Parts: sequence; structure tokens; C-alpha cells
Amino acid sequence: MPDTSAQFDKVIAICRDLFQKKMKDYGTAWRVLRPSSITDQIYIKVSRIRTLQTTDVKMVEESEEDEFIAIVNYSIIGLIQLKKGLSDEINADPDETMRLYDFYAQKAKELMERKNHDYGEAWREMRISSITDLIYQKVLRAKQIEDNQGKTLVSEGLDANYFDMLNYAVFCLIKIKN
Repeated sequence: MPDTSAQFDKVIAICRDLFQKKMKDYGTAWRVLRPSSITDQIYIKVSRIRTLQTTDVKMVEESEEDEFIAIVNYSIIGLIQLKKGLSDEINADPDETMRLYDFYAQKAKELMERKNHDYGEAWREMRISSITDLIYQKVLRAKQIEDNQGKTLVSEGLDANYFDMLNYAVFCLIKIKN
């Protein structure tokens, strides 16, 4: 059986590297975003992936892989924003930002390992398009939770949806790499 933990780490390293480079280019301008704006960014990315998966025409050069990386990074941004709240500070401490990135990536990995144990890594038998649809479903759920001002009766909150979208995107990236 493939070493999912090591594969997860490799994918996160790629995502983290891009995140860190963009932070050098743009600072932490994303700190001004409300969770609903982050969710909408993920919505845009997963919608584009679904379009790429159903059409042969691509008008922008970013690949599915690039979009899944963006979903991973926006999911971590969402988790950071849920914890810290939005801010007008667009030059947050880069070391603290990367510590938070690593913290949430590690929490996502721990969740993935628990779920993989219980589900027997069923995602490995799934199509990338099906996992994409699960991300799409999770982002629609997140939008509904936000529209309900975060109130749920029996459902998990925004953070659980961000973690799931992150992990599903990692699964897609693992499948693309293999």
C-alpha cells in the first residue's frame, strides 16, 4: 500500500512553497478577506476544475493541478482567518504565518490519517472528478453555513469543511502525481 502520509507531506511541501513565495510577493493581503470571500475563492477554483474536466477548451494556462494547490492554500487561509479574524494588516509576521500554515497542515494530516484508517483509503479507488464533486459539495455547504451566520443544527462548522476541502484537494494532487 502506498505511504499516504509521505505522499501527503510531499504535496503539502509543494503547496507550502508556493504559499511562501506568494507571501513574499504580496505579503499577507489575504488577511483582509472575510471567510465568505475565502469560500468564494475556493468556489471559483473548484468550478473551474469542473469546467476543465468537462470541456476540452482551456482559455487560461493554469492547470487542474494549480487549482487544487490553490484550494489547499485557500483552505489553510480560511482556517487561519477563522482563528485570527480578518485584519487590515497585510504584512503579518511571516514566521508566525508559516507556523500557522504548518499547524493547520498538520491538523489536516492527522484528520486524514484518522479518516483513512476508518474508511480504508477508499479515495484511492475514486475518480478525480468524483473527489472534485465532493469539494464542490463541501464549498456549497460552507456557503450555506455562512449564509446562516455560522449557525448549524447538527452539522459541523466551517472549519470542518475547510479541512475536508483541503484533504480532498491533497488526494487529487496525489492522484495527479501518480
